[in-house]
Amino acid sequence: MDEQGYQEFLSADGVNDWVVLHGGATAVFRVGSLGEAARLAGAVANIPGLEGTGVLLTVGDGFLTVRLTRDLWQLAPRHIDLARAISAVARASNAVADRSAVQEVQVAIAAKRDEIDVDFWRAVLGYLPMADDNAVDPLGHGSTVWMQEIDAGKSLRHAMHIDVSVAREQAAVRLQAALAAGGRIVDESHAPAYWTLADRAGNRVCIVAWPDGSDRKLPEDVSVHISPESDGILPS
Repeated sequence: MDEQGYQEFLSADGVNDWVVLHGGATAVFRVGSLGEAARLAGAVANIPGLEGTGVLLTVGDGFLTVRLTRDLWQLAPRHIDLARAISAVARASNAVADRSAVQEVQVAIAAKRDEIDVDFWRAVLGYLPMADDNAVDPLGHGSTVWMQEIDAGKSLRHAMHIDVSVAREQAAVRLQAALAAGGRIVDESHAPAYWTLADRAGNRVCIVAWPDGSDRKLPEDVSVHISPESDGILPS
């Protein structure tokens, strides 16, 4: 675990295109077509020092997603320079960073210490270890599985829940959308780090902003994107 690298990335200048999720720093760049996205991916791949770092590029019809790491605690000082270089290449290609599109979905499986079975989940999903308590899709398509250890004396009422990690300025927007869709808040005592919500059946999900520095002031050049269905609620 390298908390220093994570904190240095959050505090660095010139990385405003990037959102820090459970899986580390991620950026989405909007372009005009699939071809432009592929060309941008090629230009990014040629950045000196990027080869062999474990970066994940996802090309889509009109966008390129770049994930610098697969785990928050893998962030190191070198990732700051790589993030700046990638953003510079994107700007030169007239690509536009879209922080509102950046997210990561994680499946949290709760168990008491002597019942944690991460090897089972790695085997059944064909996943690989990234840390002792998780499993990740080697292709980067599926959600990370995290084993949440609970106290031995605590009852296991909700064996699984979903964590949705988003940009810190998007957390309240996502919260409003979930409430408008019929969800309810179960616990907001940790806000703005995260909120716990539930659907009508009681299935739980956390909207998580702490990896992106939920307590930090937004840079002046970062704006909040609000969907037309929103009533205008903004993060505090």
